[in-house]
Amino acid sequence: MSSRFCHCSSLHFILALFVFGSMSSISADENEDPTIKTMEAFAGYPIHESNSFVTDFVSSLSVDTQTLQNQIDELSTFSDTPAPSVTRILYSEKDVLARRYIKNLMGLAGLSVREDAVGNIFGTWTGDEPELPPVATGSHIDAIPYSGKYDGVIGVLGAIEAINVLKRSGFKPKRSLEVIMFTSEEPTRFGISCLGSRLLAGSETLANNLMSTVDGQNTSFLDAARSAGYANNLDDLSSVFLKKGSYSAFIELHIEQGPILEEEGTSIGVVTAIAAPASIKIDFEGNGGHAGAVLMPNRNDAGLAAAELALAVEKHVVESGSIDTVGTVGILELHPGAINSIPSRSHLEIDTRDIDEKRRNIVIEKIHQSATTIANNRRVRLSEFKIINQDPPALSDKLIIEATEAASKELNLTHKKMISRAYHDSLFMARGSPMGMIFIPCYKGYSHKPEEFSSSQDIANGVKVLALTLAKLSLY
Repeated sequence: MSSRFCHCSSLHFILALFVFGSMSSISADENEDPTIKTMEAFAGYPIHESNSFVTDFVSSLSVDTQTLQNQIDELSTFSDTPAPSVTRILYSEKDVLARRYIKNLMGLAGLSVREDAVGNIFGTWTGDEPELPPVATGSHIDAIPYSGKYDGVIGVLGAIEAINVLKRSGFKPKRSLEVIMFTSEEPTRFGISCLGSRLLAGSETLANNLMSTVDGQNTSFLDAARSAGYANNLDDLSSVFLKKGSYSAFIELHIEQGPILEEEGTSIGVVTAIAAPASIKIDFEGNGGHAGAVLMPNRNDAGLAAAELALAVEKHVVESGSIDTVGTVGILELHPGAINSIPSRSHLEIDTRDIDEKRRNIVIEKIHQSATTIANNRRVRLSEFKIINQDPPALSDKLIIEATEAASKELNLTHKKMISRAYHDSLFMARGSPMGMIFIPCYKGYSHKPEEFSSSQDIANGVKVLALTLAKLSLY
């Protein structure tokens, strides 16, 4: 490595020119641009002479792909189901072991590590001006049952490696850089998605509800958290809340979870917006009975009510007229669940999403109307229609988009702007700081299944773009 990379103040200045030059519209004719003239006067020499310095810095960004892949593989062994699947549920024994593994890697990267009351983990690389709001990156490592080993994980292990990449290059940040491992992005155990980032965003409603929330085995959230070493002696989770502006920027690296980048042969997706998600719980109650003895005209079948509503969800989504509107009946449970017994109760959990919040809300209202009509027609009771969450979309920050695009170009990687139809912790981090996301391709768009895969080269490309974007944002 060239010795000049050790001269941090020079590197700061050259990269500052590099950052602002690549992220703003500057005339092609440098001699006529007053901004360029001002910079040259301040620098004492023509800016174009620093190009080789910047080129050297970019070319010095090297990802240890083998070590990173080994870490991905090792983390996947902390699972309650056999390979190639991964199951890692919030506050379980495997989750606690995985958390320990992440904290160890943060320590090895020279980051100072802390945790909050619900287990959000923060690893900080202190910058030259630590009083400035830091730049943050990160994702999650919890995994739904029988899923894959890349979802979320790339954004945590990749972020730690991005820090290592910058350190190996000799870079020193002005703003501190922070890696966050968010608690429970998946809703598996308590039915709450993005639990950690929602609390960081200051959700008082969630903080209060968690005081009485239980899982499917009737274990309370607080008891589960305490079993994992968190929330000790706490009856108030507001200590987790972050003040608005705590971070100058937040950016998350993630697999696309869709097929577009792979199909188009594009290396990097620059996320411009995250779709608005909503979740609904619905219960029907009818009369059970023997499958042979109760004649069809006399039935009050809660199972058929649920089936009819599932089809109504599809109908309302399709009738929205937009490809961006989606709806999924992800859970449908019947009681008592015997082949020769008419269902007396049914339970559905429905996921609806759209980049247009108003259009999504219209679909939700139509689902509610259908549920009421179906209950009346089938002579069953709609005992619950509960909207669990109804979140607005989030827009990526223009500066972060530009920084990510510039980084992709400087690394000679193809990129495209795109919408995230899946939602992530970034959706909630956007409530308190400027936000952006970087997507990398994944095999056939597969995610939340064992076949989930991203190549080492695609992961390395994403880590490099993340590292260079973090460098730009840290100097802003």
